[in-house]
Amino acid sequence: MSIPFDFSLIINSLPLLGIGALVTIQITAMAVFIGTCIGLFVGIAELARYGWIRIPAKIYVDFIRGTPLLVQIFIIYFALPIIFGTRIEPFVAAVAACSINSGAYVAEIFRAGIQSIDKGQMEAGRSLGMSWTQTMRHIIIPQAFRRTIPQLGNEFIAMLKDSSLVSVIGFEELTRKGQLVIASTYGSLEIWSAVAIIYLIMTLTITRFVAYLEKRFK
Repeated sequence: MSIPFDFSLIINSLPLLGIGALVTIQITAMAVFIGTCIGLFVGIAELARYGWIRIPAKIYVDFIRGTPLLVQIFIIYFALPIIFGTRIEPFVAAVAACSINSGAYVAEIFRAGIQSIDKGQMEAGRSLGMSWTQTMRHIIIPQAFRRTIPQLGNEFIAMLKDSSLVSVIGFEELTRKGQLVIASTYGSLEIWSAVAIIYLIMTLTITRFVAYLEKRFK
């Protein structure tokens, strides 16, 4: 018994799925950018000498890394409106949840990258009259960033795929667009195959770009 596969259904659905793919890239780019900003400061805070700085950063990282992204999305979209008494738009909730989640993982990436730099680099900067902040900004962080490019690329790819979870709150990214098409056409096999291929194309493109950056900064 052969299973019918309607290629015309995929072709007709590509414009809608393409819009969903662009939204997925938008969410991912925003989440990783904001997450990188959060992760840089949290990663540095984890290495602070003072407990009142280090402990909250560690709690944040452990909590976010120890709980599912799906639960974090539910907390932001469903629980926070109950606390503050105002509705949160799906787009804002999606970006916020993904950014906070990404920030915890990026923090660990930066922490490991900073710790991988020889301590003599800090001592050399301080001996030249530079402050701790100046040494981190001009000497330590640039070297750490170069070493963390592969890990940051992996985080981007992971977030690209994990962003499909925001479909549970009705936000119409690629996965949600696929669900809507299936609801009207009943073409599960064709549409999910197309969605998978689109995700594969995006992840492979990012992988190649990260490899180029790694080679460029090597």
